Amino acid sequence: MEEKKSIVIEPATVLHRETRDVPLEYITSGEIKRVLKEMKQALRSTDDGIGIAAPQIGYSWRIFLASEEALVWDGLQEEEKEEYRKKKKKWDYYVFINPIITRTSKKTTDEMEGCLSVPRIYGRVRRHEKVTITAYDEQGKKFMRGTSGLYARVMQHETDHLKGMLFIEKAKDIQKIKDNGEV
Repeated sequence: MEEKKSIVIEPATVLHRETRDVPLEYITSGEIKRVLKEMKQALRSTDDGIGIAAPQIGYSWRIFLASEEALVWDGLQEEEKEEYRKKKKKWDYYVFINPIITRTSKKTTDEMEGCLSVPRIYGRVRRHEKVTITAYDEQGKKFMRGTSGLYARVMQHETDHLKGMLFIEKAKDIQKIKDNGEV
């Protein structure tokens, strides 16, 4: 039986190191396929994760996954989200290898964020409302994607992980949630 990778928790060193690019000829290798599988398993094992970067499971590769859930949730009301959850049992994940944010909007928004590697802590982070990102998929094909709202926020949050930066380094109004759910 395969060992499931755990989410690496702050203050782990790997979370504060800049990651290295995956060589293009290595993108389709067995090792990178294994890392992607472990990332998907780790993200799927969480209740509220919508993105994960390779350092969050202990690898210093420039790779992150973003859940299609972030695209769906943006702008939906709570009852609509609940209805969608009933229909959708398993989210798909988009793979971003060697991602680079190539364009950002001037307009920014302040929103609350959390992180799987910083459990029970939330803070308000200013991010660009829209971004364009260039990356490679798991087949080694280069692509460009423009996005806005929650999905743009996920792109920026995960890209920060690849630079060795956690959201708490940018956040204001940091709140810690106690075991009983109180702030």
